[in-house]
Amino acid sequence: MRIVGGKWAGRHLVSPGGRVRPTAETLRDAWLSLIEKELKGARVLDLFAGSGALGLEALSRGAKSADFVENAAAALHALKSNVTALRARERCRIFKRDAIPFVERLPPDAYDVVLADPPYASKKADRIVRRWLDAPFSRLLAVEHAADHDLPGKGKRHKFGDSVITIYRRKEKVVPRRPA
Repeated sequence: MRIVGGKWAGRHLVSPGGRVRPTAETLRDAWLSLIEKELKGARVLDLFAGSGALGLEALSRGAKSADFVENAAAALHALKSNVTALRARERCRIFKRDAIPFVERLPPDAYDVVLADPPYASKKADRIVRRWLDAPFSRLLAVEHAADHDLPGKGKRHKFGDSVITIYRRKEKVVPRRPA
């Protein structure tokens, strides 16, 4: 597994192994390319981070900072190794927590971009999306899930084989301009 785009392109990452389903490099590249314009200078949150490949890819492509939420010991070990190897510690925070309670406590606009890759067989993606729909904690939420699963709300689906990336964008509030 390696970083596929940006300043760290080609750098190899440590994988936690075990019962994880890392996002394939081609899918990760397509995913981050879909939102690349929003990454410049962004505060990114990587939920269900695993090795941290998504958040580190975002940093490689111009994000200002990345926070990672993961609670599996092997994944945390790989994540910390990857952050250290890329010398990105000053731009990263790692939270050893469950992603659902973590996002339930987030205030509005806590992040610019949130990337979520929950286990396909769980309903955690639905819970993350419902929370975001109720109280948007970012301008953009992008969720990877199985192609045969529809998430709530009106996100834009991008299908890649058996996987889908659904992207939700918060509608900006339009402030009426006063006549001059």
